[in-house]
Amino acid sequence: MAASSSLPHHVPTALTLLFILVSATTTNGSIGVNYGTVADDLPPPGEVARFLLQSTVINRVRIFDPNPELIQAFAHTGIQLTVTVPNDQIPRLANLSFAQQWIKSYIQPYFPATNLVRILVGNEVLSTGNRLLIGTLVPAMQTLHAALAGASLDRRIQISTPHSLGILSASTPPSAGKFHGGYDVHILKPLLGFLRSTNSPFMINPYPFFGCSEETLDYALFRPNLGFLDPNTRIRYTNMLDAQLDAVFSAMKSLGFGDLEIVIAETGWPSKGEPSQIGAGQENAAQYNRNLMRHVNSGDGTPLMPNRTFETYIFSLFNEDLKPGPTCERNFGLFGPDLTPAYDVGILRPTVSTAVAARQATPSPAEPDGGGERKGAGKWCVAKEGADVDSLQRNIDYVCGALVGLGPGCGPIQEGGECFFPDTVRAHAAYAMNAFYQAMGRNDYDCDFRRTGAITAVDPSYGNCKYGH
Repeated sequence: MAASSSLPHHVPTALTLLFILVSATTTNGSIGVNYGTVADDLPPPGEVARFLLQSTVINRVRIFDPNPELIQAFAHTGIQLTVTVPNDQIPRLANLSFAQQWIKSYIQPYFPATNLVRILVGNEVLSTGNRLLIGTLVPAMQTLHAALAGASLDRRIQISTPHSLGILSASTPPSAGKFHGGYDVHILKPLLGFLRSTNSPFMINPYPFFGCSEETLDYALFRPNLGFLDPNTRIRYTNMLDAQLDAVFSAMKSLGFGDLEIVIAETGWPSKGEPSQIGAGQENAAQYNRNLMRHVNSGDGTPLMPNRTFETYIFSLFNEDLKPGPTCERNFGLFGPDLTPAYDVGILRPTVSTAVAARQATPSPAEPDGGGERKGAGKWCVAKEGADVDSLQRNIDYVCGALVGLGPGCGPIQEGGECFFPDTVRAHAAYAMNAFYQAMGRNDYDCDFRRTGAITAVDPSYGNCKYGH
């Protein structure tokens, strides 16, 4: 709880109860997210982990490197964490002593407090065209698994690797899906054999956004459309994702591995793109991700893989402003750096969704009171953009002690209070700092907080959460 250090902060019993609730309520409606960090404006990992646990239905997270701070942040949350080995480490992982050291450094210190469930060896390795990486991929997976077995973790943590759709030489029609020649027998068949022997999934990164045109936009977004008829099976496909997944399934089946589980390691839609890019935009991003979640959790499966759900990881948790490439690459995020949703896809828990909707609908410029000349009337104190979380937490602790006995104090930002959601340090700090500013007489210096406060003329109240003025 961000409200005050004088009160319990996320005690284990509360976390246990939350984990039980998450497990009980999201079995048939769960979703994962890719947590990339190529940005300079993201909140601290601990705050992100608390937010995902308490304010969203996300119960699986994939990170793109074995960052100890990120891994530690998810301790005692119950959230299933997948860690990715960077591509450049793959050749070294084919050496058993290096693999053993890697497990000792990045897995054993954090397991089982952090619910580590899978290690991904690289990302889209076959698409790099790098012979060294491609040639050592399967040996690295095998050696890393041996290192896990030596630590008695091989039955708790899976090994896999995600692929782009570039591994297919043919994807249309879906029933004729095939892997690229050369890779199919020499790389993918041994890889699929390893996955079967270790009960691990085949992982794929399908992006209908990159495969659609103006004519197929509805098909890519799960909207009503004429569909596509597979002439071999006489099956009509009504969305592009099903066609992409079935093309991968057909390729796997042709090598004798149609029984393996397929996991969607990445998929998403950008909220912004280049003017020439078809479909990039906030409304389409919201529609794709919302329809995606509904579809993969429906139990309908695909035409060639009916009656199943798909473990799925949306790309991505945040926009990443330092990523190279076209504009869309920096705009796949579901949330802003202040943890407010970029658009509504149904990921927030119901009480949080209500509070956020109210916050977005009601802010308006403050109007001065009709009577009197009260100093600072129509002004509020909030957390300054860019203020670090540790400083804001100190502000909360100081204010909540200073305001004991003065009005509602910090009660509204404690659990059950009108301003508890969104449960983030920044949101709670804004309420507490304003309460102090108002109680002390609205002097500008009472909103300084060592240069972490800012005065605003826009009322930050939302829903039932009212900021005093």
